[in-house]
Amino acid sequence: MVDAEMSLSQSRGRMIVVEFDTAIMSSSYDLIGDVHGHAEPLVELLEKLGYLNANGVYRQADRKVIFLGDFIDRGPNQREVIEIVRPMIDSGAALAVIGNHEFNAICWYTEDPDDHERHLRPHTDKNRRLHREFLDAYENSDDYPELIEWFRTLPMWLELPGLRIVHACWDDFLMQALHERYPSINEYVDDEILVKASREGRVEHDAIETLLKGKEIELPHGHQFMDKDGHARHEIRIRWFDGTASTYHEAYLGPEKVRSHIPGDTIGADHLIQYSHDDPPVFLGHYWLDTDPELLAPNIACLDYSIAAPGGGKLVAYRWDGEQRLSNEKFVYVER
Repeated sequence: MVDAEMSLSQSRGRMIVVEFDTAIMSSSYDLIGDVHGHAEPLVELLEKLGYLNANGVYRQADRKVIFLGDFIDRGPNQREVIEIVRPMIDSGAALAVIGNHEFNAICWYTEDPDDHERHLRPHTDKNRRLHREFLDAYENSDDYPELIEWFRTLPMWLELPGLRIVHACWDDFLMQALHERYPSINEYVDDEILVKASREGRVEHDAIETLLKGKEIELPHGHQFMDKDGHARHEIRIRWFDGTASTYHEAYLGPEKVRSHIPGDTIGADHLIQYSHDDPPVFLGHYWLDTDPELLAPNIACLDYSIAAPGGGKLVAYRWDGEQRLSNEKFVYVER
């Protein structure tokens, strides 16, 4: 991992940790959404953005990439993706935040200190199926432990001059709670936070679930839908930043093909997280969107457009040049 320095910035009265590499400070970034083991679209997108492979590292002179996490699982090229993104990050050609799939991989690998017959992510058949492609590529390989250790060095969130990056949800309050307990959280995910984040009811569990998976609320009694993996869901991920959403149907955030299953019952405001249109732009992944890329709000963009969907999807980037009001014209994508 390249050397990084810690800085603090004031955010609506709360102190939020900021981590960045001073060697790659830039006002021009290309942010790339969830790759999920699809190397060919990643190479195609990098080349479309103007990056060239020089000695095994994709780079260009005046721009940097920021990856939004979820490099692994689902797709056919687990190793190939890591072999692209890791040299970029380690050499300073890119930054990244951790996704829920990398966090899950760490917990799958890590023994539970309270029960050495178990792991922090239970080795159930369901969890193995969700993690199968990555395990097939790495589980019995000598470099598996070292890669898991590298995943631990990916920051939970980044706040750079003029922009913010987190996998699913920017929540100042939870970030502050994590930083107070774990000042080095954006340098290394240590055993203590891993264990506590694996225990329901702990603030660490709630915080990691929200930052890496988004805000969820339970549907009204009797309502459910089938997710992309064929599992019945009784909760929905929601537009945590949208104070205009007054029903479950309007608050839902995810694939549009599911929206017809979401009821129109009135929803309260307790799901909201204050995120003003005057706050810096924040870039998200995670939500498996299936439309053409468009902004969620003038300063909020999701870049996960289901590249790993069985029928194909989009690998999406946003070309950011310092603007505080984002533009739909700056999305760039390739399709699979």
